[in-house]
Amino acid sequence: MRICFLNPFGTDDYDRLISDTLSPSLRGATDLEIRHLEDCPRNIDYYVPKHLVEVEVIRAAIAAEQDGFDAVVIGCCYDPALVQVREALTIPAVGPLEAAISLAHMFGHRFAVVTDHRKAVPELEDLVRLYGLEPNCRSVSAIDWWIDDMIGDPEAVARDAAAHCAQVMARDAAEVVVLGCTIIAACYEQTRMAGRLDDAPAIINPNLIAVKVAELLADLAAVGQYQISRSGYYQQHSAHDPSEAAAVLSLVAPRREETSR
Repeated sequence: MRICFLNPFGTDDYDRLISDTLSPSLRGATDLEIRHLEDCPRNIDYYVPKHLVEVEVIRAAIAAEQDGFDAVVIGCCYDPALVQVREALTIPAVGPLEAAISLAHMFGHRFAVVTDHRKAVPELEDLVRLYGLEPNCRSVSAIDWWIDDMIGDPEAVARDAAAHCAQVMARDAAEVVVLGCTIIAACYEQTRMAGRLDDAPAIINPNLIAVKVAELLADLAAVGQYQISRSGYYQQHSAHDPSEAAAVLSLVAPRREETSR
């Protein structure tokens, strides 16, 4: 099984961190490849760069399917371009936030989301509502770190995240906390794996959940059971107008020199 974990950032700064913290938890037969974007903004903390990046995410996801991957994970808890990618691809596409909060109920009845900075809070609140899980979400809050700063001191990020999660559980009566930023989650996982952070119950790493969901959906696809509905929300453009769909897809055709491995 081949899974593409796409870091939707115009930099390779986070690739090694994601790889190192996910590889130990993969099934033996799973080949995980980390990719990032080129010639686009290096982060998506603001809406304009996020919009620009989403086009490149679509292009990179199409390239991943053409390269023979069995599933794609879009490695950011904004789940950027997830709906568009899921519409365009035939292989499964997974967003970390959607996957993590959808499974949070299996870890505890009420959950909270802890993200990176205050700018992200309202967007994640909107996504929780969009995914239909607002009734069980106690809060969305931030530790006030920006991802450009995280790689400089991942252990400090991990400790701040752990402390904030404990506060949220006590303050908001949340039984589970989803780390609503893939880079926070990777910093937390790296520090925990190194033995420099005590294990805390019910803190969910969305990177790992997303990859495990990708493995599951790829397994289902392999036996003909990935039966995504194409009758409405994920109906493909080609079902309505094949020639128009082909013209649109030509605008996001993969530029091979811009897809990094």
